[in-house]
Amino acid sequence: MKMYLMTPGPTPVAPETNLAMAAPIIHHRSPLFMEILGEVRADLKYLFETEQEVLIFAATGTGAMEGAVANTLSCGDTALVVDGGKFGERWTELCNVYGVKAERLAVTWGHAVDPKEVAKMLDANPAIKAVFVQANETSTGVSHPIKELAAVTKGRPGTILVVDAISALGGYSIPMDKWGIDVLVAGSQKAMMLPPGLAFAALSPKAWGFVKESKLPKYYFNFSKALKSAEKNQTPYTSPVSLILGLREVLGKIKKVGLDKIYAHNERLSKACKAAMKAMGLELYSKDNPSTVLTAVLAPAGVDGQKVVAELRKKGIWIAGGQAEAKGKIFRIAHMGFIDTVDLLGTIGGLEEVLTALGYKVQPGVGLKAAQEVLAKEAAV
Repeated sequence: MKMYLMTPGPTPVAPETNLAMAAPIIHHRSPLFMEILGEVRADLKYLFETEQEVLIFAATGTGAMEGAVANTLSCGDTALVVDGGKFGERWTELCNVYGVKAERLAVTWGHAVDPKEVAKMLDANPAIKAVFVQANETSTGVSHPIKELAAVTKGRPGTILVVDAISALGGYSIPMDKWGIDVLVAGSQKAMMLPPGLAFAALSPKAWGFVKESKLPKYYFNFSKALKSAEKNQTPYTSPVSLILGLREVLGKIKKVGLDKIYAHNERLSKACKAAMKAMGLELYSKDNPSTVLTAVLAPAGVDGQKVVAELRKKGIWIAGGQAEAKGKIFRIAHMGFIDTVDLLGTIGGLEEVLTALGYKVQPGVGLKAAQEVLAKEAAV
């Protein structure tokens, strides 16, 4: 059975990327690999839209999140955590592990944070040294207003903005330097079109000042050590050679196509998917700033969202269900990276069949028609 991977991570990997990763292993301290890593370093800056070094770790994105806490703060420091989903919760958990006091700004799932609330909390407690937030809360399909949040922290020398862009980077515009983001972390398995296994972190000069003052323990995720190695076209420890070969191929493709065209492609698929859901009488779970890299949908009354996921899987279509408080209530469809219009239309058609089989009657083709009308109106780029 052919598999259509429509989950918001991992996402599909292009055949040419798989071929690049299947190349013979080379030694990670060899001149050849150092040359490759130098090329990757330059291209990562293009993707992050920064002049700063982008650090590479053999880990999932959570490793970079942990590193962002351990390298910028000290035990007893206070941080503000924007908690509007399962991954917002992770920032609090990481702070707790390292003895950082987390002031939690609870945001109702399905909604975006109000930057004015963040500013209010920072004004009330000048001791807050970091604001932790998701660019795209993957569990709810909501994009937080990062540009506006950066405007809040930019003029506060004692506070940095730390952004989890694991499902945002490469999916839609999030220019690190232009907006004034202090720490931007990402992972390989979503819009970057690679398997899981690479984590990234880029820091502003302001954030590097925090690194110098940090007293938390760190060993593998030591940003200062990683920076020194990167400047020699190396990583501190054994490099994930095959993944970096794939990364070089992906970054080359991204530069060739151009970020604007990639973002426009994702937005086109997003509009088509959301139009299909509306035509099928379904409601988005995301009430504010619905993401352009995935669509989170409320399961219709009487239908278990997990059953929708399970039944689609029997057809070879893999989407994601809800997590924690949203489990069974929603399902999530990705449209980022190497996902194309045929993948999306097949998923919508399969969803129509599954929902009907589960007792929610859908007129055959109604979702497909709505999606196709959007795709026809918004020409491919």
